[in-house]
Amino acid sequence: MTESLLSVRDLRVSFRTGTSKGVVQRTEAAGRGGVGVSFDVPANTTVALVGESGSGKSVTAMSIVNLLPDNAERSGQVLWRGRDLLQATPAELRALRGSEIGCVFQDPMSSLNPVMSIGAQIVESLHVHMGMRGRAARAWAEQLLHEVGLPEPKRRLKSYPHELSGGQQQRVMIAMALACEPKLLIADEPTTALDVTIQRQIMDLLAGLKQRMGLSLLFISHDLALVGEIADEVVVMRHGTVRERGAVAQIFCAPQDAYTRALLACRPGLDHNAARLMVIDDHIDGRVHIAAATPKDPAAPVVLEVKALAKSFWLRQGLFGQREFQAVKNVNFQLRRGHTLGVVGESGSGKTTMGLTLLRLLEPTAGEVMFDDQNLLTLSDDLRQTMRRRIQIVFQNPYASLNPRFTVGQTLVEPMRIHAIGADDAEREARAGALLARVGLDDSAMAKYPHEFSGGQRQRVAIARCLTLSPEVLVLDEAVSALDVSVQAQVLNLLKDLQDELGLAYIFISHDLAVVRFIADEVMVMKNGEVVEQASAEQIMLAPQQDYTRRLISAVPKGWQPEPVD
Repeated sequence: MTESLLSVRDLRVSFRTGTSKGVVQRTEAAGRGGVGVSFDVPANTTVALVGESGSGKSVTAMSIVNLLPDNAERSGQVLWRGRDLLQATPAELRALRGSEIGCVFQDPMSSLNPVMSIGAQIVESLHVHMGMRGRAARAWAEQLLHEVGLPEPKRRLKSYPHELSGGQQQRVMIAMALACEPKLLIADEPTTALDVTIQRQIMDLLAGLKQRMGLSLLFISHDLALVGEIADEVVVMRHGTVRERGAVAQIFCAPQDAYTRALLACRPGLDHNAARLMVIDDHIDGRVHIAAATPKDPAAPVVLEVKALAKSFWLRQGLFGQREFQAVKNVNFQLRRGHTLGVVGESGSGKTTMGLTLLRLLEPTAGEVMFDDQNLLTLSDDLRQTMRRRIQIVFQNPYASLNPRFTVGQTLVEPMRIHAIGADDAEREARAGALLARVGLDDSAMAKYPHEFSGGQRQRVAIARCLTLSPEVLVLDEAVSALDVSVQAQVLNLLKDLQDELGLAYIFISHDLAVVRFIADEVMVMKNGEVVEQASAEQIMLAPQQDYTRRLISAVPKGWQPEPVD
């Protein structure tokens, strides 16, 4: 039997949330219903914790090294090589973190120090845990950056986090976590916000490091397809409890729990296009609908036509010089009423810049955006304000795009008041309540603030805010990329329902090709600011013409696959 580095036994975590009549209230986050969380991480093994947002997987993982808020209370056992970490002193835990257990978090930009160079941050870890300094520390830091595949590692030591892409920042986080050669690496959603090709690079990197360094990995994710490619064992969590655990082949081939089967099934696929995605409760309750999507009318009227759209930025070069960076080059497309254009490509391909430019949230360098026989790029400010009612945008992060000091009711009423929609505030509030019902939220949401909602609920509020102005076109910029698979399915179904009901046209920007396959009628593939391929969603996914498109598709996680038989 393989020796366990880590054994979690009957772990329970709760958070003190206030007092009521002198009694301290607690919210259980892991180990509910009298049953604690238990699992093992053997040496040289990857164990994945999977489940929806709020399932308790991140709380469980962070409990191991006590990276939890001060109001957290833990009980049970967390045995690291037989030693109970719940009984360890803060000094002992500080010595353990980094030296024996490393952590990689979901958002590297919020984990890296923005005012310290990359090299300084790695060297600091080496100094604290290994007493290494000077040239030896810098040489080891350079070797670590080379190990994680960062180009020009010596030059990158002097770079600051904001000078790196998201994938490069995540590689730096992995290098820092590995600096002191730990035996366990905890990776908490390390690829969620990355595009498919960078995600593939990070996954291959982690698998290679595990092989070369003899690491154990505790990998946390909501995506079972991704987990199937890296994990040896899987622990499925829901509502703070373990629903199922076993070898990855068993979980994928013969899942025992209905929740596990639901997680496996609610992810959209590349090979077919269903009318709707099934959500977790559909599977658990036995509601099955597998109808194929109805083809759209190819002769529907064109609502938006983009011609030769271009956007350049001017960057400093030397003391007095500057150079042109072409972020978007000669983009052309038509969008028909009730249709969805999917825009895909790697980070830096220009897809978001293109979306912001056609809305004039960034001023274009050249081109035309024809809407209702008018060029949006040449309208006066007054006419542009009127036209903006009819074209709205939903951003990736709803918490950042919703005013945290406004209630949901205020958030929805404000744009109606600005554009003089409705006779008075009473009528506007009634309209806001009806829109909340349409996106699946009840009237009680009107008085709540954004922080009181989950990510999926906040995205529904953001969509409802767009609908207050009765738009004809919605630009959705990575609108579901940060959501777990079940909430993502709910929002995608909502978007399809609204499109069928209201005839909305969507420009759906995403790095997730499986999601684009479900929602889009036509797909435009961008690389380095240019459109390299454009065709129907079916043709792009099943018969791509360009090597770049084929590379994007091949990078999509396929889940666990049996070993080939000779």
